[in-house]
Amino acid sequence: MKAFLLAGGHGTRLKPLTDSVPKCLLPIRGIPLLQIWLDLCRRHGINEILINLHSHGQTVRRFIEENKSGLRVHLSEEENLLGSAGTLHANRDWVKEEKFFGVFYADVLTTADLGSMLSFHCRSEQMATIGVYEVPDPARCGIALVDEGGIVRNFVEKPCVFLGNLAFSGLMLASPALLDEIPEQRPADLGFHVLPRLVDRMAAYRIADYLVDIGTLENYRAVQLTWPGVSRAQSGNQHD
Repeated sequence: MKAFLLAGGHGTRLKPLTDSVPKCLLPIRGIPLLQIWLDLCRRHGINEILINLHSHGQTVRRFIEENKSGLRVHLSEEENLLGSAGTLHANRDWVKEEKFFGVFYADVLTTADLGSMLSFHCRSEQMATIGVYEVPDPARCGIALVDEGGIVRNFVEKPCVFLGNLAFSGLMLASPALLDEIPEQRPADLGFHVLPRLVDRMAAYRIADYLVDIGTLENYRAVQLTWPGVSRAQSGNQHD
């Protein structure tokens, strides 16, 4: 199986840590975040990944060369960031013949069972499946309104009006048909520009496992105390 691992962000909210270290290589209890993702992919049968590079690109490239054992890794250098959806569109030929592929945000720290999510996606027969989890502050996230059958009936990025508290986790499975929904503008963002177009055509998989977006210094410091490690059984806990 193929998957995009989106790792090209500047990590502005994590400064000064990211002044010298790319966000995707920040250590979690001594282990670089990107290493955790490589291990998670191996664990769940994802054997080919594409990683986009921008900030500290050469540092990430060297790390991948030394740690990609067992994985086929493609690197896509972005002189100007294309956005989460723009990266998918720029590399559409890489997945156009696949039945489905993964899209994972590399600044998400999780023990999510990707195999279970894949089984759910295959049963749903939708264009895409997004992982969702409950959050205390919906205004900071992309929020999905989900019906009893698990189909997303509305999606709003950082809503001003309360829709619920089920947030997009940064984990997604999709068919190549999704690529036709990406607009021409750059940068193009999945949350703002694509997922709202997929309402009624995508499913929501509820994640009850450990999951934290480490995009802030507060969350980054918190995970040093709470991260259980990918080698442990699913924690059954959920964090924001």
